[in-house]
Amino acid sequence: MRTVESTKIQTPKLRHHKATGQAYVVLNGHAIYFGRYGTEEVMENYHKTVAEWLSCGKQVAVEGADITLNEILARFWVHAENYYRGPDGKPTTELDGLRYAFRPLSKLYANTAAASFGPRCLRAVQQNMVEIGWCRNNVNRSLSRIKMLFKWAVSQELLQSSVYHALSTVPGLRMGRSDARETEPTKPALQEYIDATKPYVSRHMWTIIQLQLLTAARPSEILKMRPCDIDRSGKIWVCSPAAHKTAHHGHDRKIYLGPRSQEILMPFLFREPEAYCFSPIEANTERMAKLRAERVTPLNKPGRFKKDNPKWKLGACYDVAAYRLAITRAIERAFPAPEHLRQGSGETKREWRKRLSKKEKAELKAWYKQYHWHPHQLRHNAATFLRKEFGLETARIILGHRSAAITEVYAELDQQKAMEAVVKVG
Repeated sequence: MRTVESTKIQTPKLRHHKATGQAYVVLNGHAIYFGRYGTEEVMENYHKTVAEWLSCGKQVAVEGADITLNEILARFWVHAENYYRGPDGKPTTELDGLRYAFRPLSKLYANTAAASFGPRCLRAVQQNMVEIGWCRNNVNRSLSRIKMLFKWAVSQELLQSSVYHALSTVPGLRMGRSDARETEPTKPALQEYIDATKPYVSRHMWTIIQLQLLTAARPSEILKMRPCDIDRSGKIWVCSPAAHKTAHHGHDRKIYLGPRSQEILMPFLFREPEAYCFSPIEANTERMAKLRAERVTPLNKPGRFKKDNPKWKLGACYDVAAYRLAITRAIERAFPAPEHLRQGSGETKREWRKRLSKKEKAELKAWYKQYHWHPHQLRHNAATFLRKEFGLETARIILGHRSAAITEVYAELDQQKAMEAVVKVG
């Protein structure tokens, strides 16, 4: 978490140029003069200039006709790194999305005057995204982020509002009316495929998987669960995450834990109240102890070859990427590829990939796609069950959605009821 000392802003001082008697301030290596030192007008101009400099991300204002897209991006990034942060002070995943969206923009128009960037240029960026293989949803999402960049530049008086309004006329891509790749909607994972991974994940990971299925929580909400976040005073426990997806909108999030959830979570609550329930360090310690117990050959002293400064260090809690990777590896072990497609013993990954033909690579990809599932699908599993058994409104509350329309995206429609109605109607 950022401390007061680390976030304290150092305001440039007003200086006195004794040779000319003028007052000035140095911003970004450039001296800005205000007139005769000691007057009220000078102090007002000084405070106004410094305030504008701070609001622009500690950058000197540049005339809109001269500023380039690279400069706009640099100034916006200073703002974004401070704005897109969670309650713990850590950057949110939105920064990754912005970096991803701005890459084609910077590649094509980095040194272009921002004032001359119009709808035709934005459509060129859009087409470039399609050509490099981005799916339609990603193209539209990235286009919205680019428009937001120009909206911010207008709010900072770096550009005229006409630039943003012109760009806002460029529509997103419509399904079936562009060359962009379409993606399949996320569907629930098959329960038999989920169960098959149990022997190949740690008890921490399996508990996380079970909690997602029982609570319909997002992966990040379960991964960052702490004992202090859980109210255990009633029959149904209620977890109020300190950080969640809609926290910055002022929304509350409640995760309800029933008897089965309580039973599987209980062993992970015996720790400090503010410690994370699911610890990578604890899971790794258990894994190493199990390996030592199963070892047949003589064992050296535990920790003898442990590095003092390893390249990768285990964090206090899992992130979504680590969770997804653990599931992917478990799937590969639970459903091994056909013998001719596997990496051979003593064969490097590079040699293995070079050995596979184009047809074999496509076959391998299809094999893993058949059995693959990811953490977010578990939320769809839970949503489908809730929608079918208890109705849309109950599912909306448990999923933490503000609108039932969003819940429909997660919950598969109960087609059986529709079929029964058609049979009765004839």
